[in-house]
Amino acid sequence: MIDLGVVTPFLGAGANLVDRPPDEKWTPGSPFLPNGRELAAALAEASGYPDTSRDPDLLRVAQFLDASLGEGGLYMHLRPLFSGAYQPTSLHRFLAQVAKRLRERNVPRQLIITTNYDVALERAFDEAGESYDVIWYEARRKPPDRAGKFWHRPPKPAAGEGETDGEPAPEPVLIKEPNSYTALSLDERTIILKLHGAVDPESRQWDSFVLTEDSYIDYLSRGDIGEALPKIVKARMEESYFLFLGYSMSDWNLRVILNRIWGSRQLDLMAWSVQLRPTSDAQAEIEETLCRQRGEQLTPLYAQLEEYVAELGAALFKDAKVST
Repeated sequence: MIDLGVVTPFLGAGANLVDRPPDEKWTPGSPFLPNGRELAAALAEASGYPDTSRDPDLLRVAQFLDASLGEGGLYMHLRPLFSGAYQPTSLHRFLAQVAKRLRERNVPRQLIITTNYDVALERAFDEAGESYDVIWYEARRKPPDRAGKFWHRPPKPAAGEGETDGEPAPEPVLIKEPNSYTALSLDERTIILKLHGAVDPESRQWDSFVLTEDSYIDYLSRGDIGEALPKIVKARMEESYFLFLGYSMSDWNLRVILNRIWGSRQLDLMAWSVQLRPTSDAQAEIEETLCRQRGEQLTPLYAQLEEYVAELGAALFKDAKVST
């Protein structure tokens, strides 16, 4: 049995597709967030991307738009795609309820890591009346002294459970000296860490996206990302069980992220990846081999993410400790 407080959920793009009907097509104004292919198509249309012979590659299209309109033009097109009135999924609401349970027990809260840019997770916490801190990566090229660092937006003043209004959140703080940064406490609030940047609900000036080819190259060239994170975050990452949600272990993006966080080190504690079982035994063997590459402790759990969340929620509210 594992205490929820030491489990770190790690959300990938698939986490935003929970509850979305399989045949539901995304269009601007849709209640569901776009998937990678839909996002690439929207950017290709906006930029006049000339290669219409195949499905566009998201990083390449973003790079083309950046080259055509500059970083400011790219961000202008990205902001409405990620800042729409998207509703939280059952996964987002489940994580907010976990935070409530941990607060009621007066035990340390979770660190939640995501590579998504949107604010659906934060909306779930707002709806539940749960306080949180958000940290996100600065991907903008200018000013250069900020690039590669992290921003911290402190929590909004308490508005009461179920309320989403209240006063605006304080302005973000650039974490210049991560080893001496003390404005975070997992004893008091959940920390949401956005590894690839974020759309900021308060102002476009804080938006940040690792999405072009160049931004990914720059992101990877900076080495161990842990050196730019506050000590409390880095310590929790080193002491957590990880639960990957919305990823495939064959996803190169996840392997890059793991390398950024842990380098050549293997995971010391158990970790799981909730994903659909590959359609063939051969592909399943490939997935499991990739898991073993990170150490024997990384295990795929084959399940529909919606079903896993529902079962985990049922177990959670019977008992505060959940067996994975």
